[in-house]
Amino acid sequence: MTSRSSRQARILALVESREVSSQSELADLLAAEDISVSQGTLSKDLLEIGAVRIRGSKGNLVYAPPGAGTGLDAQAAETKLARLCQEVLLGADASANIAVLRTPPGAAQYFASAIDRVQWHEVLGCIAGDDTVLLISREADGGEELAARFMQLGGSDPLDAS
Repeated sequence: MTSRSSRQARILALVESREVSSQSELADLLAAEDISVSQGTLSKDLLEIGAVRIRGSKGNLVYAPPGAGTGLDAQAAETKLARLCQEVLLGADASANIAVLRTPPGAAQYFASAIDRVQWHEVLGCIAGDDTVLLISREADGGEELAARFMQLGGSDPLDAS
């Protein structure tokens, strides 16, 4: 069984990488990856990840990542990131200009995508694996501050960031 965050990460990756015009088409793509999902769950997942419908290259409506063609509101992106921190951030650690964020297996790429969407100036870049997100701070000693910021968003004491 696939976790909700892992399934949503796959959905996001699929709508980012190809034009998907219907929920049934999306369900078929997921099924091809051995991810079984009901129409109701798929509909809820699309809503939760903030997928939007835009005109595709052939003029038909297709699902797209949040903010595609509309410019996602920065406050909405930060609100979503805070919610994700509460849901998937297990811990954070830092060294110099690097912050390492831990998530449950399968959640890191989805979490990193949300981090990218907030476009914080102090984050030079981020790389995600399966359960770890590596953030690079613009400041030579900014890793600790980034780790603490994420732990605060997740509702944890920043001193417990290790």
